[in-house]
Amino acid sequence: MNDEQASILERLQKAGGLKEGAARKVARATGVPEAAVYGAGSFFHLLSDPDTKLRVCTGLSCEMAGARHLLETAEAAGLPAGECSCLAACDVAPAVLKERRVLPGVTLEDVHRAGADWTRLRSSSETDPLWKGAVGPGRDDPATLPMNLLGPSENDGAAFARAAGLGPEGVIAELEASGLQGRGGAGFPAHVKWKAVRSETETTRYVVLNADEGEPGTFKDREVLLRRPDLVLEGLAIAANTIGATDVYLYLRGEFEVPWGVVENAVAECGELGLYPGIHFHMHAGHGAYICGEETALLEALEGKRGMPRLKPPFPTQNGLWGKPTLIHNVETIACVPAIVERGGTWFRDLGRTGPGTKLYCVSGHVKRPGTYELPLGVCLDELVEAAGGYEGTLLAFSPGGASSGFLPASERTRPLDFKALAEAGSMLGSAGVVVLNDTVDVAWAAREQLRFFEAESCGQCAPCRIGTRYLREVLDLHLAGGGSTNQALAHVADAAWQMNEGSICGLGQAAPLPLMSALKHFPEAFER
Repeated sequence: MNDEQASILERLQKAGGLKEGAARKVARATGVPEAAVYGAGSFFHLLSDPDTKLRVCTGLSCEMAGARHLLETAEAAGLPAGECSCLAACDVAPAVLKERRVLPGVTLEDVHRAGADWTRLRSSSETDPLWKGAVGPGRDDPATLPMNLLGPSENDGAAFARAAGLGPEGVIAELEASGLQGRGGAGFPAHVKWKAVRSETETTRYVVLNADEGEPGTFKDREVLLRRPDLVLEGLAIAANTIGATDVYLYLRGEFEVPWGVVENAVAECGELGLYPGIHFHMHAGHGAYICGEETALLEALEGKRGMPRLKPPFPTQNGLWGKPTLIHNVETIACVPAIVERGGTWFRDLGRTGPGTKLYCVSGHVKRPGTYELPLGVCLDELVEAAGGYEGTLLAFSPGGASSGFLPASERTRPLDFKALAEAGSMLGSAGVVVLNDTVDVAWAAREQLRFFEAESCGQCAPCRIGTRYLREVLDLHLAGGGSTNQALAHVADAAWQMNEGSICGLGQAAPLPLMSALKHFPEAFER
């Protein structure tokens, strides 16, 4: 597929989504069959339903903040509103997507003021044009932190120049010494990816930024893009030079309208200053599909196709974007690179407590100051919540790594929030999207809300995930409605979970049962009807 064909999704966006005749018009302009254009466009929420102008986030944090009532009020007022999955705005819940702009902290009063005119909806809490949430450092001096979200954005290219002096092998050596693991969820050693791409015989290589942040409870990448785009671009430029690439693709989720503008301005500034000669940055907007956070699904979307995960192997380091070796990294991961290059891998490694470096922890739900906090890897929940101003109410449960991590009871509040310790507890750190639930929450209801997310966002490619997510949600619906034979239905969920874990192509289907399975394990009383 060539560049012209790969632009079909952007062309559909400019046409206002899949309106009458839009697929035919794009097909004629690109030479792609109309059925293929329609098939790709219908996969993405923001393109397939262009008449829904307002989308109320129904992620768990937003639901606990009254999102369902907000949606019902908007619909009753005659607004063209519907629900959507997580908007990476859990710290300013409940959030509403107005076309492609996120409105934080929307209230019932905001909806009433809009009347029946959706264009008039405003968020009275949106005082900052970037609607930045709360952030905090993990040390007394924020300047000692790799990402330093409290520091100013500085496009100076100092780390890029130092990387040029170290040479590719020197940069990879520092990366290996740092112990940097992927901060997007998998925790895979970063230097292994860099080595793999660099060792390929194919000379055309690409670097791709994964900024399709959509895991309920996660919003850290949004803050990095808003506050420190300089670190993201410099990290990408260092990566490109190291692996021998000249083209860098930045894939930002379609709902990131404000972060997009910040990054676009930073890219323009880098060009004006001539900071990264020979490196070409290409920005690409997603169109509403959580599954595109999976790296191979993201590559499919970049190529203008439906965002469905590929079978692996081959891995993207061998056969990635347009069949070429490709290095893909999450925003937080790549933003760590400049500091590692400038201060050394050993310095970064020693910042952690039970693992290398610092970690951006997102915390939302029942805490006093939801936000993003940079802390040593391995802090516990109590320490994180202390940074966030304390608990609201009595702690009942928490998700340590977004919807995919399930729930842990309050008794685990002192367990290190790291990759190993959480895996030992049957959970995962994931992207460190911590959602705190107090004792006013029904854990069975919370598990159902997480399952609704996975059902909505399953790409449908493999049957275990497509059918399993719906089955588990229906079981919980029956239970919460007080229907008969719920105990018999619940007895079969372990079998369904096993089939999903073993038969799903990607991590979505493998992780989707965790909210229910962990709730059954740690909170059996919630299922005694």
